Amino acid sequence: MPDNSDLPESRPGLEPMPSRISPFSGPIAAWGRIPANIRGAGFVVVGGFLLIVMSSLVKILGQTLPAFEVLFVRFLAGLIVIFPLVWRMGFKITHTGKIHLHATRGFVGFMGNLCFFFALIHIPLADTVTIQFSRPLFMILIAGLFLGETVGLKRSITTLVGFGGILMITQPFSVAFDPWALSALGGAFFGTLVVLTVKLLSRTEHIVTIMFYFAVFTTLFALIPALYTWQNPTLIELGLLILTGTLGIVGQGMFSHGVALGETSFVMPFDYMRIVYGFFLGIIWFAEVPGIWSFAGAGIIIAASIYLLRTENRKKAPENALENTLENAPEKIEDAGDGGAPKA
Repeated sequence: MPDNSDLPESRPGLEPMPSRISPFSGPIAAWGRIPANIRGAGFVVVGGFLLIVMSSLVKILGQTLPAFEVLFVRFLAGLIVIFPLVWRMGFKITHTGKIHLHATRGFVGFMGNLCFFFALIHIPLADTVTIQFSRPLFMILIAGLFLGETVGLKRSITTLVGFGGILMITQPFSVAFDPWALSALGGAFFGTLVVLTVKLLSRTEHIVTIMFYFAVFTTLFALIPALYTWQNPTLIELGLLILTGTLGIVGQGMFSHGVALGETSFVMPFDYMRIVYGFFLGIIWFAEVPGIWSFAGAGIIIAASIYLLRTENRKKAPENALENTLENAPEKIEDAGDGGAPKA
C-alpha cells in the first residue's frame, strides 16, 4: 500500500481552494469567438476615430503653435514607441542595404504629413480628411503614367469621376476656392508615394526595419524646421501635444492590426468612417458645416475609391491562387510519386 503519511490530513468542513480565474477570461473568450473580419473591422473603426481626434487636436494646436513643432512631436512619438522593439529584437534588425530608399520614404512621408497638417489648420476638417482618401485615385494615375501599368477603360473612367469629386470639394473655379486645398491634395499625392516605397522596401526589408527608419528620417526631417520655428508650449499645449502623439501611434496601431486581422476587401471600406467622423467633429468642435458640394464630392470619392479597391483585390486573387498552387506543387508531385500512399 502507498504511504500517505506525508499528505495533508483532510479536515471536515474545508473544501479545496478553487483555481483563480481572471475576470477578463470570459470577455476575452467571447471576443475570440467573433469572426476575424468583424474584429478587424472593429479595430479599423476605433483606430480611425482616434486618428480623426488626433487630426482635430492638430487643428487646435495649429492655431497657436507652429505646424513644424506639432509635426515633430508626432514623429518623435513614433520613434519613442518603435525604439524599445528594436532594442528587444537587437540592433541587427536595423542593418540595411537600401538606406537611400528608406530616406526617400522618410522624406515623402514628412512632406505628406506636413501638407496634411497645413490643410487641417487652414481648411475644414471634413474636406481635408475626404481629400486624403483620394490616394487610390493618385495610385491609378501614377501606375498608368509612370509605371507602365495597363489601367483599363473602367478604372480610367472611375479615376476621372473620383477626381471630379475632388473638384466638387475644392471648387477651384469659384470664389469659394481656398488655395490651402492644394496642400490637402499634396498630402494625398505624397501619401501615395509612401505606399509605393513601402511596396518596394517590403520585398527585402523586415517590417520593423521599415518602421524604424521611417520614424528616424521623418523625425530628423521635422527637427530642423521645428527648431527654427520653436515656440515654448504652455502646460495645456504640452499635454495636447503628448496626447496628439499618443493618439496617432495608438490609432495607427489599431488600424494596422485590424487590416492584418481581417480580409482587406472586407475591412478597408470601414476606414471610410474617418470621413464620417471628420464631418461630425468638424461640426461639433469647429462649427464647420459642410456645404452640399462637400457631401456630393465625398460620396463620389468614397464610391470611386471602394470600386478601385475591390478591382485591385479581384486582380490579386488569381495571383495569390497561382502562388499557393506553386507552393503546394512539390508536395503534390511527391504524393503522386508515392502512388498516393500515406506517409509514415
